[in-house]
Amino acid sequence: MTAAALPTSPTTGAPLRGLLPVELAAWAAEAGAPGYRAEQIFRWLHGRAVESVAEMVNVPPALRDGLSAAHPLRPLSAEVVQTARDGTRKLRWRTHDGRAIESVLIPDEDEARNRLTLCVSSQVGCAIDCRFCATATLGFGRHLGADEIVEQIYRSAALAGRRPTNLVFMGMGEPLHNFDNLTRALTLLEHPWGAGFSPRRITVSTAGLVSGIERLAALFRNGETSAPNLAISLNATTDEVRDRIMPINKRWPIAALLEAARRWPLSHGRRVTFEYVLLAGVNDADADADRLPRLLRGIPAKVNLIPWNGFAGPEFARPSAERIRSFQERLRTAGVAVYIRSPRGDDIDAACGQLAARPAAELATIRTA
Repeated sequence: MTAAALPTSPTTGAPLRGLLPVELAAWAAEAGAPGYRAEQIFRWLHGRAVESVAEMVNVPPALRDGLSAAHPLRPLSAEVVQTARDGTRKLRWRTHDGRAIESVLIPDEDEARNRLTLCVSSQVGCAIDCRFCATATLGFGRHLGADEIVEQIYRSAALAGRRPTNLVFMGMGEPLHNFDNLTRALTLLEHPWGAGFSPRRITVSTAGLVSGIERLAALFRNGETSAPNLAISLNATTDEVRDRIMPINKRWPIAALLEAARRWPLSHGRRVTFEYVLLAGVNDADADADRLPRLLRGIPAKVNLIPWNGFAGPEFARPSAERIRSFQERLRTAGVAVYIRSPRGDDIDAACGQLAARPAAELATIRTA
């Protein structure tokens, strides 16, 4: 992604860690500082992830004072860190205005691969009312700023003692609903002066916001830079069922969603991921398993089957292990690359669909068996 695709003039009071290099350069020029100060400041913010401007020791004090006065640095504070039996860690952060958000650090089950995935939130709560998701019960609070998005990565890395190898925008919120801050965060994370993440190591997951998929795809169709990985939460093979469990389908039905997936810019060897949360008696029938390959025909795709991760409220159930394996086998027989995603961190409500930023005592009370 190029900076030209994003706004280039910082507004007064814009959060410091959310500023692009070109915006820092503009501020430095207005302050009468040499151009190289922008790179220095950016490296402190995104390479070393400082928590205060005072730590920028090679930046003159007067310039640091001016920077602090013009643009606040809003570090997240770690409120709760929970560790699951499988080593997954859920990190609850408190924002500058007192909101609670969560990130999840997931170590690879295969230690030889030495991968560490971070599940990143993009909103406080969520406006997409998926019936099987705990985050949806919170409603929509607000968008996270780009600074709050990237801050989760930097603070999580510090807590883990190592940098995540993979980032997935699959935490609280619909990333494409917060489009401007998402794309700004991607630019910041991929910049070589900072964290320098490869887009191949970043996945943006959407509940099916077709306008957002198309808008994001348009940024990468010129081929100058690679798009991040795209994951689509499909979860049904008919509009009737998807309307019921994912109301967003009434605006963008399955056909429109799949057409957007077909137009997603994929570099060589990459595929669109389709997430399919299995709900007993709702979307796990043999007929669903037989329809799914037909729907995905012509799309370089893989399917992640996610047995539903329970929480109190909705009248759903996880299918039996036998039913899950049977569903997988029917897809595999039809030539679909399909994987079963074992729940990670479900004993601390950190698994897919369980993030709700509730107090630990409340979670212990409402958690389902």
